[in-house]
Amino acid sequence: MRRKVVGYFAGTDSAVLTGLVCDDVDTVPISNGFDNHGMNVRIINNENRVDVLIGYVHKIFAPEDSVQPGGVTYQDIFHVCRTFEIPLLLEVDADLHEKAEALFGGTPPCVTLVDPSEMLAKTREVLSGS
Repeated sequence: MRRKVVGYFAGTDSAVLTGLVCDDVDTVPISNGFDNHGMNVRIINNENRVDVLIGYVHKIFAPEDSVQPGGVTYQDIFHVCRTFEIPLLLEVDADLHEKAEALFGGTPPCVTLVDPSEMLAKTREVLSGS
């Protein structure tokens, strides 16, 4: 049986990642295209797909006028997640969920905003359903 794989953006809580590794889940660093932290999110495909992507809002959000030509945008990341049916869990304090949602002009169903205190439990829940 294939092990579950969680892709994570730079800065993801090490306690969450350690908890997942202790659950026999593989973790793979994913680059947002700017930080060169692992595999570029744009090259995720059916051969190297992950079961879940996790990270902070600031790792995928940048004002459109600040993205270099050819740079990765949050729309690109949402597209990858929709195309390959990969849940994206974005860590943000519960009291900021509404503001984070507004940054993106709304989020597709593949995106879930998660309070930091619930990230490990939510990731486990999503993995158990995949």
